[in-house]
Amino acid sequence: MAAKLNVSGASDSDQSSASDQSASNRSISRSLRLLEKERRKNEAEDSFSLALKYFTEVKSGTPVVGNDDFEKNLVCVEKVGHSKGLHPEAVSTMLEFAMSCRMGTSPCTRVLKCLLPSSTVPQEAVVRAVVWLGISKLSVSTQILFVKWVLTMFDLIDAKDQLRAIYGFIFNFVTDENLCPFICHLLYLLTRKESVRVFRVRKLLELQSKLGRQPFLLHLLSLYKVFCPELVTLSIPSRMKTGFKNHNSPWKSALVGVQKRNGSQVAPSIGPSVSTSRKRKLAHMDLPALAPAANKQTLSESSLSRKLVPLVQIQSFAQLLENIHQLELPAQMGSLLGSGLALQYLDCLQDESALLRLNFWLGYALHEEFLFFNDGGANQNSEEAQQFLDKLLSTQHFLQESFSSTEAFLYKFLNVWDGALMRPQILGLMSNIPVVPSSQIGRLLFEPLMQLFFTSNLFFKCGLMECLNNMLLKWLTWHSVYALEDDLDISLNSQTSINITLSGFKNSVMELVHFVGRLASVGLQVEGCHSLLLSFILDFYETVCDMFLKYELPLVVMPPPGVFYPALFATDPVSVDRLAYIMYRYKMNLASAKNQEKQSEQAFHINRQTFREFNHYVVLMVNCLWNSKIFESGMGIELSNKLLLRSNVPNYTESFDLVHHPAFLSYAVDFHQQCWPKRKNMDLNSIKQSKPRGWYLEFLFSQGFDGLKHFVESNISWQVARGGQGEGVSTQTR
Repeated sequence: MAAKLNVSGASDSDQSSASDQSASNRSISRSLRLLEKERRKNEAEDSFSLALKYFTEVKSGTPVVGNDDFEKNLVCVEKVGHSKGLHPEAVSTMLEFAMSCRMGTSPCTRVLKCLLPSSTVPQEAVVRAVVWLGISKLSVSTQILFVKWVLTMFDLIDAKDQLRAIYGFIFNFVTDENLCPFICHLLYLLTRKESVRVFRVRKLLELQSKLGRQPFLLHLLSLYKVFCPELVTLSIPSRMKTGFKNHNSPWKSALVGVQKRNGSQVAPSIGPSVSTSRKRKLAHMDLPALAPAANKQTLSESSLSRKLVPLVQIQSFAQLLENIHQLELPAQMGSLLGSGLALQYLDCLQDESALLRLNFWLGYALHEEFLFFNDGGANQNSEEAQQFLDKLLSTQHFLQESFSSTEAFLYKFLNVWDGALMRPQILGLMSNIPVVPSSQIGRLLFEPLMQLFFTSNLFFKCGLMECLNNMLLKWLTWHSVYALEDDLDISLNSQTSINITLSGFKNSVMELVHFVGRLASVGLQVEGCHSLLLSFILDFYETVCDMFLKYELPLVVMPPPGVFYPALFATDPVSVDRLAYIMYRYKMNLASAKNQEKQSEQAFHINRQTFREFNHYVVLMVNCLWNSKIFESGMGIELSNKLLLRSNVPNYTESFDLVHHPAFLSYAVDFHQQCWPKRKNMDLNSIKQSKPRGWYLEFLFSQGFDGLKHFVESNISWQVARGGQGEGVSTQTR
């Protein structure tokens, strides 16, 4: 037994010793791996330093073909550039080597493609490269590639003051037809008011006469016109195609990976991938952080000399007001959407250059992420897209205006929209669209919306009705606030203001009302007069019926029969009550217009057909709800007696009065039980007697049917007589 214990103890000891030995071996192996990794890292750093030294000291005329040193050093730089990015000194060294063509022009393209900065790009290096652009004999494709690189890295350049100092030198390149689109884009980013000169405007106009009305020329001219409208007499179209294309540069997607691996924040204008793949990741949906246009050192020197205060340094509204004329806008205009103080600045000062830049950034983001996705690309990141559109919506509500880029995007997006993707946000943006001329509203809005309306479900129809009602409210509000006697500037957006006459505005409003009438009439038939859809339609006509009195618009448009009759015969009392209120407000508007017409010859004249339609509707409602003459000749609803008898409805002429109407039948029964609680047989016709009818009306009014109350009091002359009752109809006739 003791022997067995000794053997067991020895075995345990051996196992413990082996375990300790294994742990020791693992620790030694790990230390060796760390040392090897550190050694390789040091070797890589040494080889990268040697490579930079090679490209700094290489002499002009050194051959490329067969040069192993060149190949080895360039591969090292490429590897570091695509993995960790190049530090500012390395960017300067390689850019100088490429643009100076010391080893010819063949290495330039390869060097430019690996110029991925790890942090910032030195401004001095870019300035020297631009100078080399005018001296060296680079091929056209290489020149274009360099300018694309500058545009891609623009927001990573540590300062812009020296670049703006050579604005005139850069401007000279616009005469090159190949470089012109890219140079115009760069000039657009560098332009300040002092940059606009008569000879530059003249040169751009000459190019336009030669090349045609190119978008890149028009966008640069539009910026010039913002700063100096007296120098640019050219008429700039309010809606233009995207002026500066999203070029498929080879750096953007690689730079995103570099900056993410380094743990640094990706510059918003660099982050989005612009590969030709149609599957996108909604990288534009992240709003840029509010950051100054230059680094801290440059900011402290240049800003102080010019007495400019970066917007990022403003912390309160009081500081904003104190420095409102000395603010320096951020590098990324998209960051304004995420800053309340920045929006206050836009709202107070209406800086047209800031709005122009913001519109360009916004239009680029919307077009890239919504118009050019495929296979459900936006659905893959619906939360980010929804947050972005919600932020855009809140910005527009704060500014009480729509961005021109949002309008241009919506006009295109409606043609490819399925009606489901981001429905609340898209409808919200659409409700902010300013007045569209009647000659264009059908093509831009009505045609795509009609297709969506009749191919979508009930909830989309309700949402669209609410959207169109909000759109009409915005139009009418802008008219009542900003209308002028001779010239009506109906758009609050200074970038796309539409000078439209009062007659033109009335035509646009009338087109919108008639369009909604057509949609509503057919939509109610398709959806079986659904009460929810009818509610949204009546919301719209509550706005329409008060256009003259509430918004001072000399226009009265009656609802079509396809809306009036479903509301009159609705099974819910709320719809009938709202229709009664709408007809009451129509009468108030028509009476006011008629009184003004009598007092002044220049007053608004109502069309006789409008009075006839109104009188017909009122007489029909009174005869239906009060006189029980719904199916009589001349009432608009004529059915043969044979057909009415076949319905087996007793006393069918009384089926839609206030007592027997399906919407009020439950109230009539309740009133009868309260009035005659001991009656065993219910006779609703007894309510029609003189005194009970008056009590019944008071009972209905007490239930909150104020619309019905206003309609009865304004259109029915009724009072209790000694021997019975007297009643009549009061309508607005002409």
